[in-house]
Order: sequence, then structure tokens, then C-alpha cells
Amino acid sequence: MKIFGSAALLVRSVPYGESDVIATFFTEAEGKISAVVRGARRSTKRFGGVLEPMHELFVRVEDRGRELGVLKEAQIRRARQGIVSSLASMEVAGRALRWVRHVCPAKTPEPAVWIELGELLDSLESGSHEQLGQLAAFGFRLLAEVGYGLDFQRCIRCAKLCPEGRSAFLDVGGGGLVCMQCGGSRRTMPAELRAIAAHMQERRDEWAMTDAQASELIAIAEEAMVAHTGFVAL
Repeated sequence: MKIFGSAALLVRSVPYGESDVIATFFTEAEGKISAVVRGARRSTKRFGGVLEPMHELFVRVEDRGRELGVLKEAQIRRARQGIVSSLASMEVAGRALRWVRHVCPAKTPEPAVWIELGELLDSLESGSHEQLGQLAAFGFRLLAEVGYGLDFQRCIRCAKLCPEGRSAFLDVGGGGLVCMQCGGSRRTMPAELRAIAAHMQERRDEWAMTDAQASELIAIAEEAMVAHTGFVAL
């Protein structure tokens, strides 16, 4: 048994028993963990107003070597009032947190994902006007960090380079592009969209896109999550 402390983000909270709650956190130190919050629904004295998504928390958890730990302490380390005061920002942030909950494995530190998620939330907090594009970029980088990144350069079946500047078939479940000779796929990715996605995933240079393009990229990222994890698209 050990007790660890870490910066954390709440990604889910569900009732448990008569008075408890099971809280799932994405933590900087331990990755995704779940913990029982004793008496959370009976009294708000210990954790009232603290266990909220969006805000960066500091939590102390007793890890008993089982699936569920026990939350011993929680406090807000950094409030993000700018997000919670904007419905659009809350929707984008909530979607990103849901992705992390489904895609990241339990008890596996993901330092790069922690940084990427923090940067997204900070941008939303500052009132960014490119929210959908930033969410799409986070989705592709999240997939890459956990081993489900898409190949936007080569055919995933024959490994031949797909010429830049051309549309290509995309098999998200298979992991990337598919050339015509190998049979193609039901989804076609326009050349411009393919270039944007590659730049996002690899953090290369700046990208610009319409909201419609961003929405299509988000749909592609979620298709990959559905194919590889227990994620269910809304």
C-alpha cells in the first residue's frame, strides 16, 4: 500500500453505494486512476466544490494495489473559470477529457499527454477562437502518444509513399492511408486535409483550417478511438 500525491484532472465521477463516489482522475504522476471518495454524497465538508472537471487539482490517493484506490485529499491547484463560464469552451474541454478517459490506459503515466491536455485547457481558458482546430490537433497527438497514431504518408498495406498533394483513402482502424492498388477504403481524405492532419500530429508548422475541416478531422480522430478502444462517439 502506498499514498501518492499528484496534479490531476477529474475526468469522471459516478455515484457508488449509498454515499460514496468513484472519481476517475488523469494524473501527472500515475496516469489514469480511479478512487473511492468516501461520504462524498453525504457531506460536502471535505471535498465540496473541489471535485470538478476543468480545474487542475492536487490529489492524494491511497493505492492499495487494486483497481480502486481511496481519495485522501483534494484541493484546487489552478482554477479555470474562463472555461466554466463559456458553454463552447466547456464542450470542447469535456470532449478532450472524455477522450483521455477512454484512450489512456489505467495506471500508466502519460507525461506528453498531460502536457498536451494542459496546453489545450490553458488555450481554452484564454479564450482562443480556434477551439475546434486545437481539439482536432489534441486528438491526433493523443492517438500517437498511446500507440494509435495514423500514418498520413505511406500506404499501411504495401508501405509505398502516397504522393503529397493528392487525395488518399484512409482506413482509421488499420492505422492510416491505403493506396488504390491495395484496394482503397470507404473514406477518402482530401489532400489539404491530409496535410493539415500530418502537421498537427507531428507538431510541424502552423496550420489553418475552416470549422468544417476541423469537424471532419475530429470525426476521423474519434473513428480511430472507436476502432482501438472502448470509446463510443456521441
